[in-house]
Amino acid sequence: MARLTYLLDTNILSEPLVRHPNAAVLEGLRQHSRALALCAITWQELLYGMFRLAPGRRRDQIEDYLFKRIRPSLPILSFDERAAHWQAAERARLSKAGKTPAYPDSEIAAIAAVNDCILVTRNVSQLPRPKGRSLKELG
Repeated sequence: MARLTYLLDTNILSEPLVRHPNAAVLEGLRQHSRALALCAITWQELLYGMFRLAPGRRRDQIEDYLFKRIRPSLPILSFDERAAHWQAAERARLSKAGKTPAYPDSEIAAIAAVNDCILVTRNVSQLPRPKGRSLKELG
């Protein structure tokens, strides 16, 4: 099994479901498929989006994608004690600097940090940028 290198943000995992997906995102997912993970926060965001939809073709398509493609192939990393410590310290540091990241984004960043993963997103402006940690933007 390959080492988990990349933690995928919600906007990366949902990209294959959009009408005109970004080719760079799709290629990155294909190329690094054995080194990808998601976190419990991202999984919850994806499920929440699906459950908000009325029953029908679109919801069935998303449910199939999540439970037949994503869940069997990607490990889900948890928010644990180490992540809680990292998040609290990072939010305090950023608050002192006059910046307050969105709570779920800081949880995702914490999970990436404590698991030594590169966080892959399409929106780096909303995520904490801790020293010595990588953030990769696609698309």
